[in-house]
Amino acid sequence: MSSEPAPYVPKNVLITGAAGFIPSHVTNRLTKLYPKYRIVALDKLDYCSSLKNLEPSYSSPNFKFVKADITSADLINHLLVEEKIDTIMHFAAQTHVDNSFGNSFEFTINNIYGTHVLLEACKLAKSIKRFIHVSTDEVYGETDLETDIGNPEASQLLPTNPYSATKAGAEMLVMAYHRSYGLPTITTRGNNVYGPNQFPEKLIPKFIILAMKGKCLPIHGDGTNVRSYLYSADVAEAFDVILHKGVIGHVYNIGTKKERRVLDVAEDICKLFGQNSQEVIQLVQDRPFNDQRYFLDDQKLKKLGWQERTPWEEGLTMTLDWYTKNPDWWGDITGALDPHPRISHILPSHDEGCLLQLIKGNKTGSGSDLKFLIYGRTGWIGGLLGKICEERGIEYEYGLGRLQDRSSLMHDMIRVKPTHVFNAAGVTGRPNVDWCESHKVETIRTNIAGTLTLADICRQADILVMNFATGCIFEYDDKHPLGSGIGFKEEDKPNFTGSFYSKTKAMVEELLKEYENVCTLRVRMPISSDLTNPRNFITKITRYNKVVNIPNSMTVLDELLPISVEMAKRNCRGIWNFTNPGVVSHNEILEMYRDYIDPKFKWQNFDLQEQAKVIVAPRSNNELNTTKLKKEFPELLSIKDSVKKYVFVPNKKT
Repeated sequence: MSSEPAPYVPKNVLITGAAGFIPSHVTNRLTKLYPKYRIVALDKLDYCSSLKNLEPSYSSPNFKFVKADITSADLINHLLVEEKIDTIMHFAAQTHVDNSFGNSFEFTINNIYGTHVLLEACKLAKSIKRFIHVSTDEVYGETDLETDIGNPEASQLLPTNPYSATKAGAEMLVMAYHRSYGLPTITTRGNNVYGPNQFPEKLIPKFIILAMKGKCLPIHGDGTNVRSYLYSADVAEAFDVILHKGVIGHVYNIGTKKERRVLDVAEDICKLFGQNSQEVIQLVQDRPFNDQRYFLDDQKLKKLGWQERTPWEEGLTMTLDWYTKNPDWWGDITGALDPHPRISHILPSHDEGCLLQLIKGNKTGSGSDLKFLIYGRTGWIGGLLGKICEERGIEYEYGLGRLQDRSSLMHDMIRVKPTHVFNAAGVTGRPNVDWCESHKVETIRTNIAGTLTLADICRQADILVMNFATGCIFEYDDKHPLGSGIGFKEEDKPNFTGSFYSKTKAMVEELLKEYENVCTLRVRMPISSDLTNPRNFITKITRYNKVVNIPNSMTVLDELLPISVEMAKRNCRGIWNFTNPGVVSHNEILEMYRDYIDPKFKWQNFDLQEQAKVIVAPRSNNELNTTKLKKEFPELLSIKDSVKKYVFVPNKKT
């Protein structure tokens, strides 16, 4: 006597379209009932999805949200590997039939191409143990009104509209990848679903909201079309059962034999509102083709142990109650309430407060659990920070969003769940600050608007920002004369305005003083042990024909970047002069270069007047007072000792 196979137990589940109606109910159910499963919710946040739908999962440690489009192959490939995905529940799709008549190419792109991208990524990843593809009862086409036998899973697919045609096409791809590559697929085909959170372009929420507003209920055609309706919680349970007990290679109908005409639905809603249906119901022009009936055979799924639990009257009442309590859930839905809505008339509405709440709920634990979100991946300092994290075993990820794009920054934080944010992004010029003189708008956009945007989001989410700034906002003056050893302190007001770059950095530093969650690190003339890097101050001046010879404060990154990580751990805030103590001149550095690296190296000096002839913007020269940093880190070496220890001794060739 054979026993039933053991239920499938996933580890890392990717749910596409997770902020949509049905998948949000599935996501919230799995996140709550299976705390050992890691649920990665992916959604591009189209007009009919909302992060609010996922609020029950926000604070769960096994939940993560990723804003992404399934048509982005590189991102999907990365995500499957990065998140170690072994299970995919693929809900993401364009689903509203009316829209498919007017914008069918969007349906092809999302429903067919998007599915193809996922399948190909799964083939490459070779880690997927279950791929559950969510289709629709509409792929069967119209069911004869006279029959009492529902479409079994082996029925021929005869779609009648662009939407169902794209879903059938996607199914063919899923079947092909199962047969050709052995991808462990399961397909579902479901009846209509109703319940809380559904976008009001669909029949039941549209009728409820229109009834709430005292408006007519528009019905396509004569209203005799027959549909079967399942309550959202029952459908979420069905997917739970299919995930754990579904057989690879099989198709499962999710349906009910309890059918209703569209007129019946409208009349039931009128009764709940105490309205006269004959006065409220309005017959309008039918869609180009409107299937008369969809009828499913639901026995196969019932044999797995699932059954419909919620009676129609009870489910409809609960749905009405939810919309009554949440009338503004979807924002401006005027376009969706039109008898024949189109996507172009519907604007997405995503509450920033909801995003911030999700960021807070996503934050990684405290104590020794660190995770850094680093901006400036392609930059010098950003790249070095990543290496330091790897060496120290600190979890980190690079930001994908642009600093001036508030929404993309929020989604980075939802995706990464950082404890700290390091901002090493910014415009310094290509190849130097002279570039900023002719690209002022671009410089403002990143150095001021972008940095402030990042700081503002992190402040609202209570995340510390380690912001790499510049000390090139001062120049020697009467109170801080050259050679005096009197350096500019953190509280001193910037006095150098020679370059537009420095102006933007001074301006944003002043504004950041209002953000108590920011630690500003003033870097100057950065130096590292990598003498091949063109950003390295030593590398720069060894390649110049002539150099000035002025003592300056400088930053040895090999010593100070690890200190920035320690400062994050210590919750340091405010402004810090982030240079090694003391000053060193150009000639002193080049002398060390000659003595340690190239005994034949020679150079020439010129004065500031001569320098001004070959540069566009004047350069800052100053000494910064490092008393505050030295007190926090007494082991910090002087600039000359640090350059020798971290740069010239390791690279010594003579």
